[in-house]
Amino acid sequence: MGLMKFVRGLGRGGASGARSQTFDLSNMSGEDLKEFIRIGGGMDTASGVAITDARAMRVAAAWRCVNIIAGTIASMPTDIIRRESETVRRPAVGHPLRRVLTVKPNQWQTPAEYKRLMQGHVLMRGNAYSRIVRSGKDVIALLPMHPDRTRAEQNDDMTMRYRYTRPDGSFITLQQKDVFHLRGMSLDGVHGMSVLSNMREALGLSIQTETAGASMFKNGVLAGGAYKHPGQLSDKAYDRLKSSLDEKSGAKKTGEWLILEEGMDIASVVLSAQDAQFLETRDFQRYDIAMFFGVPPHMIGATDKQTSWGSGIEAQGIGFVTYTLSDWFSIWEQAIKRDLLPPEEWETVDFKFFPQGLLRGDTKARKEFYQSALQWGWMSPNEVREKEDMNPRDGGDIYYDPPNTAGNQNEDTGDDNSQASEDQRIQD
Repeated sequence: MGLMKFVRGLGRGGASGARSQTFDLSNMSGEDLKEFIRIGGGMDTASGVAITDARAMRVAAAWRCVNIIAGTIASMPTDIIRRESETVRRPAVGHPLRRVLTVKPNQWQTPAEYKRLMQGHVLMRGNAYSRIVRSGKDVIALLPMHPDRTRAEQNDDMTMRYRYTRPDGSFITLQQKDVFHLRGMSLDGVHGMSVLSNMREALGLSIQTETAGASMFKNGVLAGGAYKHPGQLSDKAYDRLKSSLDEKSGAKKTGEWLILEEGMDIASVVLSAQDAQFLETRDFQRYDIAMFFGVPPHMIGATDKQTSWGSGIEAQGIGFVTYTLSDWFSIWEQAIKRDLLPPEEWETVDFKFFPQGLLRGDTKARKEFYQSALQWGWMSPNEVREKEDMNPRDGGDIYYDPPNTAGNQNEDTGDDNSQASEDQRIQD
């Protein structure tokens, strides 16, 4: 226990003020243990900086990517849905899991805080874990477990077990039925791959580049220009020049001229090619980090290589929902069904995200979409109103006949104004 107390907090305390942690070192070799202590619980990189989750989150691009994805998952409307028939699906009002996931997951977190934490864990570490608290068969609480203190293993019968290290250093083994496990991309089906470890070189380079930039501003000379003298400036001329410069400084003196003495000249100081390359290196790191997380560069402020206006940005936003967020939606929905719902409800109850609000186009595009849906009879007026967060209206649950069908029926009755009537009905 003495060694465990010695390494408690490595990679997590310090200036960040984060809560100390206890790591499970029981399976580490001697060399691995030495390396763990040397780099403070982080991951070493070729750039010479050890990467921990706290250090990674000090990189602006990484912070923004995690914040965008975790924040979207946390704020997305969700619900427990019960399939009453092949075509009818309704919110499962009264289901015990509905209260846990949409009202109060535990004693100290809101649903948004809980989902943000879990999504942050799975983004950075590849896995997120929560201990399941039950009353009988009903789930009544979800208690997050830090992935650095949780080890997932597979039993001989292919079920899972989890060894969790408590903050006091003691261990507990939990079975699969007791743990809610969000697993990211995996190569063995048991452990999710850590994005943090896979992009550690990009993060290390970004951190070292930022450190070099800070050192340059601290120790370098960032002058707007220089005064050149053909010989040696006399003390009297230097004093007069310094006094003149002090008098001309300030915003109100902008544009006033200086009187130079003894053949002096002014030379501007421009950014060197080496400094320009340094700034370009920093820029490349933003794109690398955004690529690891699947976030469009414009969402982290990198808009210098693409348009910031028009349909290009809108298309990228829709692509972000389709190709990045949808994957996370599926991971959450299927993990909740596997770990939190009893097997007898797997075919009738689902947990669902509702991302329709993120996919909305502009007002004109939505109007044309809804008009087509109503005209061809595959949406009712109340379904349209629901998507626009509006209350239903009386008589709004009908489905209009497609115009070609309605037109044929009206021809039989000799109605010459069938199309006009149909158009008016759609508008109404």
